[in-house]
Amino acid sequence: MPELPEVEVVRAGLQAHVAGRVIAHVEVLHSRAIRRHELGPEDFTGRLAGATVVAVRRRGKYLWLELSDKEAILAHLGMSGQMLVQPEGAPDEKHLRVRVRFADGGPELRFVDQRTFGGLALADLVDTGTELLPATIAHIARDPMDPAFDPKQAVRALRSRRTEVKRALLDQTLVSGVGNIYADEALWRARLHWSRPTEKLTNAQGTLLLEAATEVMGEALQAGGTSFDALYVNVNGQSGYFERSLNVYGQEDRPCRRCGTPIKREPFMNRSSYYCPRCQPKPRQPKA
Repeated sequence: MPELPEVEVVRAGLQAHVAGRVIAHVEVLHSRAIRRHELGPEDFTGRLAGATVVAVRRRGKYLWLELSDKEAILAHLGMSGQMLVQPEGAPDEKHLRVRVRFADGGPELRFVDQRTFGGLALADLVDTGTELLPATIAHIARDPMDPAFDPKQAVRALRSRRTEVKRALLDQTLVSGVGNIYADEALWRARLHWSRPTEKLTNAQGTLLLEAATEVMGEALQAGGTSFDALYVNVNGQSGYFERSLNVYGQEDRPCRRCGTPIKREPFMNRSSYYCPRCQPKPRQPKA
């Protein structure tokens, strides 16, 4: 699932290629791609014709194209969604779901999704007091790379939840943008085990953890994101290469780059958590 760095790479590419352009025609090739738009394909395509893409924005892992009429095309990439910019007339991709053509006759925007878990939908923009956000994601917290992100408030939010620290870090209403990959990487950098209770997290540890998350996601962004297969690509179809720099995620039984201890994997929320048992010791269990 794309996390903040991958979504930001796509956002920046779209901003460069589609911002300021007028939509001429939208073609929905697979209705599942807009299943979140409850009014259906005809309403979706009809309302977009003639709209101008003002800007391409992101909040955490959520991406949207802001339109000129206080609406937005909210994009959910799912497991395999791709937003590609292709020359008009280029061969269709096998899993092309939605095509957006522009009035200037230049490159078109294509939503490609092999597994059809992602999708597009129109959403009204609401004023939160500081910015306009799609109504359906207005509850999502700011992410660590947002200029207006408040680390102290975020640490308080994490510590207020009586749960495991990794669960809190993945809660998009507390801190957005962090997913399974970068949570494991941040916890390794902060030397914290994923199951540490949040109520036992000190202010210093919480601050260090958020700094680690910001650092690792910044490095991933510079590398174009993390690609484990051909499903995550930027708008030009290129893969990221941060997977070469991962310290714990997907590294089971390989030596920790810091101490040499074999990395372990444990089940976590139908997924996995990777950690170094020496650098990130499990919290002590209370005596019965």
